[in-house]
Amino acid sequence: MTRGAPEDPRAARTRAKLREALLAECAEHPLAEIGVAALVRRAGVGRATFYVHYPDLEALAVDACADVVREAVDALHAWRGRPDPVIAPAALVEFFAALTPHTALYRTLLSPGGGGPLGQVLHRDLRARSLAERELAGAADAPLVASAVAATFAGVLADWLHGRIEATSDEIAHQVWQLLVALHRSR
Repeated sequence: MTRGAPEDPRAARTRAKLREALLAECAEHPLAEIGVAALVRRAGVGRATFYVHYPDLEALAVDACADVVREAVDALHAWRGRPDPVIAPAALVEFFAALTPHTALYRTLLSPGGGGPLGQVLHRDLRARSLAERELAGAADAPLVASAVAATFAGVLADWLHGRIEATSDEIAHQVWQLLVALHRSR
């Protein structure tokens, strides 16, 4: 499928079934304990159909968690005008609070420090959005700040999910916001 081209509705429905089944399975078992057979049974599709859409369970898991990436990027850019340097936008606070149901899955895909397959997607998408906004504002340091924002957010999010940062979801939302505002002001 080419980017921007309309997606086949049947393929979209199949991938949605597989994503839903994976999230349901991950609510009951760690990703490492889930097999393709149980997953396709739960999704109501054939094993061959699974492999038409995904090379493996990790690829499906990253796709299933891609909404989290979009939500994170949107939450970080949910303010208009001059941002409050201390209080995070409500969307960012809500984003952190909503992570709890699938924390184990996110930990599997987002390694400490912000690496892993989900970390790569998060970094790429957040950097692209930040870069576009910095360039639109005419900032000469757009690539530097965009990279710093993406790396900082992905790293803090991952370390918080892995218990390396002790904070409630509200506290971490405000703390990461303050870091990101400082990065934007540093140049």
